[in-house]
Amino acid sequence: MSYIVSFDWLAERLDAVSIIDCRFYLGNPTRGLEEYIREHIPNALYFDLEKDLSGNVQTHGGRHPLPDVSEFVAKLSAAGIDQQTTIVAYDDQGGAMAARFWWLLRYLGHRHVYVLDGGYTKWKERGYPTTNAIVPVKERTFLPQYDLSLLATVDDVRKAIEDETVILVDSRERNRYLGIEEPIDRVAGHIPRAKHFFWKENLTADGFWKELNEQEKRFAALPKDARIIVYCGSGVTACPNVLALSEAGYSNVQLYVGSWSDWISYPENPIAKGEN
Repeated sequence: MSYIVSFDWLAERLDAVSIIDCRFYLGNPTRGLEEYIREHIPNALYFDLEKDLSGNVQTHGGRHPLPDVSEFVAKLSAAGIDQQTTIVAYDDQGGAMAARFWWLLRYLGHRHVYVLDGGYTKWKERGYPTTNAIVPVKERTFLPQYDLSLLATVDDVRKAIEDETVILVDSRERNRYLGIEEPIDRVAGHIPRAKHFFWKENLTADGFWKELNEQEKRFAALPKDARIIVYCGSGVTACPNVLALSEAGYSNVQLYVGSWSDWISYPENPIAKGEN
């Protein structure tokens, strides 16, 4: 099953699906909403990474913890989304923010959610329609049905370090994985035994998702029947790897939502540097 849809696919269904704009810029948290207000795909509604797709930062849980589920469900309902709604999420960040939305919906039991291939800028460049109109929607009732198999906790990761049948995947830039540099979090390095798969390697040089056969080659060293726990810095850019693994036929893939920023909040947790 593919979770990625093309421009043509969406353009033919603009009035038949719910469209969610997830553009967000970590260095400028208001920019995504400003861009949405200025122009967006017709019928799209905006969900903010930090206000909608994440909860309040605390001592543990990382920089982008899970949102309060009751609040998030209320926002989905207000956006006209229920379990039968087909949803397409997009961003302009290589699919990272849209994939976070995709993962959250799947965690809440929704099975009709997709990510738009290519992102907003290429949509516009290729002549597909845009608008500044914000269209009201009829509220629906979203009823969550948690799929806890998609989530890994810090305790799960601690156990995985000792269990060689479990594979840990680090999605960050290589120098962050190696511990050579750490521009965001206060401690450098990676979780012991983690393998490195930079999330942007999901994409072609022109910013579209790689074809299925290329994703299969990329992950060929990982057994298809393995339990895989994916993390990044804060549980956002790991989501494209979760999606790509799912596309490539891996059926037991979990997101460590707190990721590295949660891991290092426990001083007793071990840290590795360099190659495993």
